[in-house]
Amino acid sequence: MATTGLQVLGLLLAVAGWVGGALVAAAPFWRVSAFVGGELVVAEAQWEGLWMSCLARPGAGHTQCKTYDSGLALTPGTQLRRGLAILALLLGVLGIGLTVLGLKCTRCLGDAPPSHKARLARAGGLAFVAAALAFLVPVCWTAYVVVRDFYDPAVAPPLKRELGPALYLGWGVALLMLVGGALINAGSVAPPSLSAVPVTSAVYGGGKGNPQPTPPEGKKDKAYV
Repeated sequence: MATTGLQVLGLLLAVAGWVGGALVAAAPFWRVSAFVGGELVVAEAQWEGLWMSCLARPGAGHTQCKTYDSGLALTPGTQLRRGLAILALLLGVLGIGLTVLGLKCTRCLGDAPPSHKARLARAGGLAFVAAALAFLVPVCWTAYVVVRDFYDPAVAPPLKRELGPALYLGWGVALLMLVGGALINAGSVAPPSLSAVPVTSAVYGGGKGNPQPTPPEGKKDKAYV
């Protein structure tokens, strides 16, 4: 049977992960300037995200952020990471809608059978799992590119980057959506069907008002022998 507590807990975790994912996707802290070699003391630090880049001047105490002028001018990898982040957020919206409709404690569908609601809730849980996986791809991809360029001697030190805090948060919110979707599925087991009729009641008339079966003629004669 569906467990309401697991469903609600899973939905809360998944929604928290989805909200965090939206903030991470919009944050410009995916890649930050790496101070290596002779670049230990600099006047500017650069932060880069999927949608904007920021230039911080510690000495002046001020930060200037600017969205990318053209999305088509970005590299294909950045465009694909953008698309996957948007896909993950859309799947999260779908998961929220399906899960709310399928929760055992809601009455959005009126007197719908519990099995139908359980299917909707499981579909919402799977949508959250897919959202988590879709969000993990751009986060892990960006981390791989940053680490690869950092250890590449062909990349100049001013162009090297380090893992930004948004990547660590991205792993965390993806885990929240993944665990939330799994809990929703665990708490949305469809109830067993009640359509089966016991064979003994149908054959031997166990119900009220059913006539008892008449014993065969041969057995009736043998009782008097």
